[in-house]
Amino acid sequence: MKASPSPSWPFEMENTLKVRRRSIRLQGYDYTQPGGYYVTLVAFQHQCLFGHILDGDIILNGLGYLVKECWGQIPCHFPQVTLDAYVIMPNHIHGILILTEPVGATHASPLPASPSPGSSYGPKPASLGAIIGSFKSAVSRQARLTHLTVTNIWQRNYYEHVIRDFSDLDRIRLYISSNPGQWSEDDEYPS
Repeated sequence: MKASPSPSWPFEMENTLKVRRRSIRLQGYDYTQPGGYYVTLVAFQHQCLFGHILDGDIILNGLGYLVKECWGQIPCHFPQVTLDAYVIMPNHIHGILILTEPVGATHASPLPASPSPGSSYGPKPASLGAIIGSFKSAVSRQARLTHLTVTNIWQRNYYEHVIRDFSDLDRIRLYISSNPGQWSEDDEYPS
């Protein structure tokens, strides 16, 4: 029996030790550039953690109000971000973020200007991924500090759509505003 060749370090060995997730981002797209981004963040295991729908309106619970507060604070930590339409649903949030200029983050824990040598993991500073990661971390941290939850709040990753033009923006705004009234038809509706 012929022995398989040993992997050439570090590249092939690294791939045998670590399973890499397939990225759902646009290949080669710079998520720090100005523009509109429609994002959806989903609760861990699609649990209805943020409230419930009653007569087509969202009724937020304590954790839902915390999510709303942290969402509203994004521009305080990332001044290049303008918030547009958003809705917090029982188990997810839809929102539009407008990046106005790539000026960098002013989060409480400053991000390095460039990644450390040999480090290529994690989102690029001031990118959409960094903004979403900071938001999710803030919600999780505040929820633990205020004893709203001790479990995981967020599903890994998030969905995004680069908004192409004003008609795309208007279509997404309409979807967001009508989402609570169409809860039973939503992809995230618990079956």
